[in-house]
Amino acid sequence: MTRVISGLEVLAHDPPAWVKGARLGLLSHPASVSADLVSARELLASRFPGQLRVLFSPQHGLLGEKQDNMISSSDFLDPLLKLPVVSLYGPRMAPPPDSLEKIDVVLVDLQDVGTRVYTFAATVAKVMEAAAAGVKVAVLDRPNPIGGVQVEGNMLKPEWASFVGLYPLPMRHGLTLGELARYYNAIQKLGCDLEVIPAQGWRRRDYFETCGLPWVLPSPNLPSLDSAIVYPGQVLLEGTNLSEGRGTTRPFELCGAPFLEPERIKARLGGILLPGVVFREVSFEPTFHKWAGELCRGFQLHISDRLAYKPYFTTLALLGVIRELYPDDFAWRQPPYEYETERLPIDLLTGNSAIREGLDKGTLVADLEAAWQQELVEFMEARREFLLYGE
Repeated sequence: MTRVISGLEVLAHDPPAWVKGARLGLLSHPASVSADLVSARELLASRFPGQLRVLFSPQHGLLGEKQDNMISSSDFLDPLLKLPVVSLYGPRMAPPPDSLEKIDVVLVDLQDVGTRVYTFAATVAKVMEAAAAGVKVAVLDRPNPIGGVQVEGNMLKPEWASFVGLYPLPMRHGLTLGELARYYNAIQKLGCDLEVIPAQGWRRRDYFETCGLPWVLPSPNLPSLDSAIVYPGQVLLEGTNLSEGRGTTRPFELCGAPFLEPERIKARLGGILLPGVVFREVSFEPTFHKWAGELCRGFQLHISDRLAYKPYFTTLALLGVIRELYPDDFAWRQPPYEYETERLPIDLLTGNSAIREGLDKGTLVADLEAAWQQELVEFMEARREFLLYGE
């Protein structure tokens, strides 16, 4: 097992010259910890006494207490450090000018999960845009827990930009948050004074359990690496009336609804090549969220081969079959979703309404996949100069 050293600990051990005397802000959450589980805000406050002035929080809050989407956190005084906490999720998505006036550098320490719709990347982009007026942004990088080799999905179209995708990017992008910040800063011309402190010892082929770092929930419904691996596909269920397993102990790995017949679905899925995954029939009752307290029938996704498994393709195939078999019961979720009140959530999630329209028309998912391959090749070439880690 490789012992990866996070950007947080690299900075603390060997701080760059610009840290000396700088007034610091920190964007972090519960997964922002050292290898021995000391929180980033405690570590930095101790390492740089008096320099940490303000804390920023992403979706789910600084303390990770907010379960669902569109549940904002209020600003408050951190009881540990007695510092102001400024929420960057809810009615306000970007840091207000008065919070940036107090600091010289925003340190960013967030555990991302390698999926475009995970809102931490959008929060970082908003911070970079706001900080371009004269505040430095330094990303304390962490591994992409689902690896940096595999990339999948169509590119988001600019007209479908939202907080689950501000800029063109495939669903599974294979970048760390630091690499993504570099990519956005250049490609979108954000004009940010950006620095990335790389994680030492991480290789693109490494999944999280090989890194020697503790897994702390990056958000309440990603309790394990297994849930993060299926997330680039199963997150699409948020755009439907199917349960994505919220309200169970296996969110995103479980999926279902009262009207589904797993045996019938599985028989139809058998005609589609879906490598690396086993659909095990299950029944469950969510304790909250969709179908709360009702018996749902569906599946748990068990990944048998990570390198062969294609999460986005797999869930699109599942949705295509369910859409065909249950036209009177299945439904696309209606707005609002992630503070968007007009556009369909599924279109925001896929980043292109053509994906939903294709499923509605019965287009084969293999044909949808073929249509996005060229833009994926172009993305892979464009991202190359922003990579910080080898394979």
